[in-house]
Amino acid sequence: MCAHVLVAEDDEMQAELIRRSLLAEGHTATVVHDGAAALDAARRLRPDLVVLDLMLPVIDGFGVCRVLRAKGPDTSDIAVLMLTARSEEDDVLLGLELGADDYMTKPYSPRELMARIRTVLRRSGRTVGVRDDPVVRAGGIVVDPARHEVRCDGLPVECTPAEFQILLAMAGEPERVFTRRQLLECTRGIDRASTERAVDVHIMNLRKKIEADPRRPVRLLTVFGVGYKLSGGRP
Repeated sequence: MCAHVLVAEDDEMQAELIRRSLLAEGHTATVVHDGAAALDAARRLRPDLVVLDLMLPVIDGFGVCRVLRAKGPDTSDIAVLMLTARSEEDDVLLGLELGADDYMTKPYSPRELMARIRTVLRRSGRTVGVRDDPVVRAGGIVVDPARHEVRCDGLPVECTPAEFQILLAMAGEPERVFTRRQLLECTRGIDRASTERAVDVHIMNLRKKIEADPRRPVRLLTVFGVGYKLSGGRP
């Protein structure tokens, strides 16, 4: 069963290694590199699991875990696996007391990490296959993370990984206006070379796939001076 995993790791090489291992296991992955971005992504995307480095900039892993567990049903049921070079017993106990589901210390093998992730997901019941309704809907758009499928008015839509993550985020919160930077965060770990302007290209390509007339969009709308939103109603 696949899951959506948020990787919060400031070491880009480690983050890329985890991302590739997750994709090889059939999971989807979003990568961020600081604690503030981790909290923002967790609230927007509601992943099944956060692989949370302890020594994050801006807000450390302890702070991120504390906020996730304090935010009620929106984030409190997200599984958390702490990943850190710190192995002192007090740190381990504090992480678990804050609500972490498991704790791994560096160095580690990717194979061991994937095994621990499978265990945490199984134990928490947060794999996509056991959710009541993993499918996200907005108007005539249906995004199925379990099958990695998109349908528009019942017809299949082929999306690149970056387009899929952008559409998944927007369909999860129809009518919400996303900035380019927020949409770029959805693609982190998929195309690390992307810039905010690349988001415009992804939006243009998505319009070609889900709009009857891409030049006059009625689903994927521009909010001038801010960003983009996905309409929640049928055109």
